[in-house]
Amino acid sequence: MMSHFEKVAVLMGGWSAEREVSLKSGQAVLDALLSQGINACGVDVDRNICLKLQEEKYSHVFNVLHGRGGEDGVIQGVLNVLEIPYTGSGVFGSALTMDKLRCKQLWKGIGLPTPDYVVLENEQDCLRAIDELGLPLMIKPVLEGSSIGISKVKVSAEMLPAWKLAVECGGTIIAEKFVEGEEYTAAILDEQVLPMIRLQTDHEFYDYQAKYVSDTTKYICPCGLQEAVEKDLAVIMKSAFESVLAQGWGRVDFMLDKDKRPWLIEVNTVPGMTDHSLVPMAAKHAGISFEELVLKILQGAKVHA
Repeated sequence: MMSHFEKVAVLMGGWSAEREVSLKSGQAVLDALLSQGINACGVDVDRNICLKLQEEKYSHVFNVLHGRGGEDGVIQGVLNVLEIPYTGSGVFGSALTMDKLRCKQLWKGIGLPTPDYVVLENEQDCLRAIDELGLPLMIKPVLEGSSIGISKVKVSAEMLPAWKLAVECGGTIIAEKFVEGEEYTAAILDEQVLPMIRLQTDHEFYDYQAKYVSDTTKYICPCGLQEAVEKDLAVIMKSAFESVLAQGWGRVDFMLDKDKRPWLIEVNTVPGMTDHSLVPMAAKHAGISFEELVLKILQGAKVHA
């Protein structure tokens, strides 16, 4: 079965802050491939990954590495050099979407809606952000995923501690204007926008605990929007995805404010594939099983020019 997939490496783990989530995603993908008769092997990625890939002579790679090293163009560049077809976005799309600041700058430049922000390089910037954007604010390290290092600041006294927490993650830090409203996600598979999901959490925001631990987080699909509204939003989400050169599959997270205006938050080019993950949920509502979803993603594997 699927004989052209001679030997598939499922890349998981890695060295990012999202390692544990990646291991869970990778195991789920591996199990799904094996259940369909595909010769697949789980590979816990370390700094010797180039040697491993060459020695084992893999024909294809299913990339389930979340965060730095796996979602930022690094592993994509390695696979391009080795000429091994891989799932998801290429080097440029991966690097651009991983950097929340550059992604927002591009969206603003082409007229797509994303919340205003201030780059935080020092304590003075923190005070300026409060003056310019008001409270509440979201403080974010631009190179992390899974809400790692993110804080919601509701009063001025929380600002510096939130900034210092984000600084520990490394890279650039931004303060982003908080959007009061409902949070949604749009999964994209082979240029198709899957049914959108509305997220409800009793946490301050959809943080790491709400994503991967909490049993009280609610995922509402169908999301409750009118069909015409969801269709219009799908056009925006597809444009947001394609504008940053994301390809194959992924997820666009966005907010709808009190006036039902959309605000783009971020793109994930290697979304989670765990039992709490959103792309499999959206696919299920589109009539696509987890096994089918994994196979569709693998069938899109390629070496990017």
